[in-house]
Amino acid sequence: MSEIINVDRDTLRKLQLKELESLVYFDEFCKKHELTYFLLGGCVIGAIRHNGFIPWDDDIDVMMPRRDYERMLKLWKQHESNERFLMLKTDGDKVFTGNSFATLIDTSATMVKENQKDIDVPHGIVTDVFPLDGCPDSKWQRYLQYYHAMMYSLYITEVVPSKHGGLIKFVSSVLLKLVPSRERRTKIWQKHEKKMTRYGFRTHKKSTELCAGPGYMVNEYPQEAFNEVIYHEFEGLQMPIPKGYDAYLKMAFGDYMELPPEDKQVPHHDLVALDLETPCR
Repeated sequence: MSEIINVDRDTLRKLQLKELESLVYFDEFCKKHELTYFLLGGCVIGAIRHNGFIPWDDDIDVMMPRRDYERMLKLWKQHESNERFLMLKTDGDKVFTGNSFATLIDTSATMVKENQKDIDVPHGIVTDVFPLDGCPDSKWQRYLQYYHAMMYSLYITEVVPSKHGGLIKFVSSVLLKLVPSRERRTKIWQKHEKKMTRYGFRTHKKSTELCAGPGYMVNEYPQEAFNEVIYHEFEGLQMPIPKGYDAYLKMAFGDYMELPPEDKQVPHHDLVALDLETPCR
């Protein structure tokens, strides 16, 4: 097992400013192609509470309505040729990232996460891009959507969940062992992806994060929370956040304006390598 490195506050701040360059690039791409996106999670909290990064946050996450997300992936493939910034998503053919969502990689630096150290991808500075999906109105259909999302996540990431109880861990391990072939796993996750995303983001009362892990995919946000984009200061820039950010953040994080205990004010990704000066290639 590789040794986890400690990132001091000065280095963390340099990492944040480097990540900001990816966000600016992504923002320009979305504006050019008229794509809707929002800052996500800790970045929204950071915008509201700090007008920028949470001081100990170590990444940038964004989310897009499913339709914009799928369009973005196609448009990036068709039109984007900048060798510094790559958009990657596991496709079952040439690309495997170990994630269930898309990632924007800045290859001008090197950052290796502990859970990805053995995966053959460019290990640059990562911005995670999550889709936002509609929830079915029926409870039974919602249970099925959750099931499809769990199966999609298991087979596209090929990772057994370890923080959600022994039963889920055991069942997930068995399911992966039953299907050792990546080709067959791809067919399975593609089938479940199609079924879990059949509910339109704009045509249902609630929305959810199906690719953000078991803890978040159970959340059902009021649709009006994401009906409109507003702009808020983030590191001296005006960046998009959901107009209904308060309802979203309270459901996802509780009292988001209260600072966590000091011992929790630490980066949440385990890194085994970080070099902001050396390109990962």
